[in-house]
Amino acid sequence: MLGYSGLVGAQAPASVTEKDFLTEMPIVLSVSRLPQRLDETPGAVTLIDRDWIRLSGARDIADLLRLVPGFQSSSSFEPVAPQASYHGAFGSFSSRIQVLIDGRSVYSPYVLGSVAPGLQQVALNDIERIEVLRGSNSATYGARAMLGVINIVTRHTVDTLGAQAALGVGENQLRDAQARLGWGTDEASFRLTLDRRADGGLAGANGHNEVDRVNFRADLRGPKGDEIQVRAGTLFIDSGKGFAGNVGDPLRDGSYGANHVQLDWRRSLGADEDLSLTLTHTDETYRDTFPYSLRPLGIDGSIDIDFSGTATNSTVLLQHTLRRAPSLRLVWGGELRREDVTSRPIYNTGATFVTEFARVFANAEWRMAQSLLLNAGGLVERSSLSGSSLAPRVMLNWQVADGHTLRAGISRAYRPPTTYEKYGDVRYYWQGRLIQRTLQTTGAVQPESVLAREIGYLWDWPTQGVQLDVRGFHERIDGFIKRQGIPTLPGRFNYVNSPAVALQGLEYQLLWRPWRGAQIRLSQAMLEVADNVIGDNERVVSTPPPLATALMLTHKLPGGIDVSLSHQDNKPMTMQGTGAVRAIRRTDLRVGMPLQWGRQRGDVALVVQNLGSPSPDFRHDFAFQRRAFVTLRVEN
Repeated sequence: MLGYSGLVGAQAPASVTEKDFLTEMPIVLSVSRLPQRLDETPGAVTLIDRDWIRLSGARDIADLLRLVPGFQSSSSFEPVAPQASYHGAFGSFSSRIQVLIDGRSVYSPYVLGSVAPGLQQVALNDIERIEVLRGSNSATYGARAMLGVINIVTRHTVDTLGAQAALGVGENQLRDAQARLGWGTDEASFRLTLDRRADGGLAGANGHNEVDRVNFRADLRGPKGDEIQVRAGTLFIDSGKGFAGNVGDPLRDGSYGANHVQLDWRRSLGADEDLSLTLTHTDETYRDTFPYSLRPLGIDGSIDIDFSGTATNSTVLLQHTLRRAPSLRLVWGGELRREDVTSRPIYNTGATFVTEFARVFANAEWRMAQSLLLNAGGLVERSSLSGSSLAPRVMLNWQVADGHTLRAGISRAYRPPTTYEKYGDVRYYWQGRLIQRTLQTTGAVQPESVLAREIGYLWDWPTQGVQLDVRGFHERIDGFIKRQGIPTLPGRFNYVNSPAVALQGLEYQLLWRPWRGAQIRLSQAMLEVADNVIGDNERVVSTPPPLATALMLTHKLPGGIDVSLSHQDNKPMTMQGTGAVRAIRRTDLRVGMPLQWGRQRGDVALVVQNLGSPSPDFRHDFAFQRRAFVTLRVEN
């Protein structure tokens, strides 16, 4: 879990010296917005590097995250796309963590703040590393980072010059393909990637899922040494959903599309100071229509129900990083974000709902003594939907001895209700007559908040190839937002604030290299939910497993052959879609061999996912069955 020991291709501020990159301790960029050694970050971080991604055999980020302690993930496209959540999904959509791709927030304003579509926006082969902060980080990134942050860093274009092609073919109608072209010089380099991910979905589900992506990136150097990065891309998800015989959720196809553009500019103002500006814009389009039978109402025929709609979001972010003294580094800045959501079917109006966020953040890293480091900061946020909030954080890191670091801290975070949770109003009409109303929000729901306390221990023993990270936590969520039936109106629901929910437990991740070419990655999360949250019978609120274990063994054989075996074992947990209590067990095997002829190189691999019995996924009647496939990658 802690396998990355360098920073390759990332754009680091000038305040980072060459010594920082030569150390065996990894450098993390996203936790406080300051580049920091792993043992100096204000929180527990899992670093997923390119080797881990390749050896896992995973086909998307959601599947990869199931091996991170405290995370649960699903392969189902029922909630638009496969998703992941930290410390419990609490429903069909994961909206309490933040996902960033090269600093751009990719949660969906239209799909209840879900991060599921965002996890599908970039091809795995284009990723340099993934930084996963396990714990609240609204102090740095605002409302959506309530329980954690996933920062996906793509590869620099200089590192992907030339052409690459990749194919994956196997059971369950699995058909994956990718083509990538990189060109340019050190002063101006470019990359264009096109890829598709397709399969037949989970057993018991209305499968045939397809994800198509196009992503472009340019890295430019200005006349004054300025760094300029331009990114643009499109995502299209086409998937089956629904259930045979279910009047309100029948078998059908749905689609989700997103287009984005991003501009990053950075200028060095000195040896220990820089200024950066980021502009982003994203458009979303959701299509979901189906026939609704009127027979339960005693009427022959059906009507077309349409849950389609659109959303956009735009951000402007300005950030200033500087060193005020040898022992003090600072980062501060501001962000403006606007989200527009339009959907007559789910709001009973053609009007556009606009939510504006204004954020100011600051973090100070103060070395109080040679062995003591204090991170203190926070973020002030004003939302046009729910007013102002303050998210502070204080974390103290104490290096007790070489390779041994203790940390302790406290933070508070907030999450305002989404537009849907605040204003959703779903009605079905027939010939101008209201025949059904499934969602009737009152607009009274208020922001929820979390008070997180944690202690941690990081042990790094490089000569023996051992790294251990332990996190103990207590997270109290006040005003937890959930969907609840209206007692006086059967079949109708509202979003409300429930009593406090307390989560507490212990998790750890261990990396051990017992001999050259071998790695053992072990993680466990022990979690107790002090107050269960009960949901309705259609979108049941889930609870995380009390014990979840993930193990990954890798070994390099003669001839460069890689063998990896991963195992996931989650004790019985409440399934998201049905509320049934089931355990999840899955074992994957990957065997890969390098290829090289002339200037061309690549690899071929056999992957078998779920060697054992079918494993429940999302619902108790959805199952991830054995899936064997072959992948081939070639590049020059």
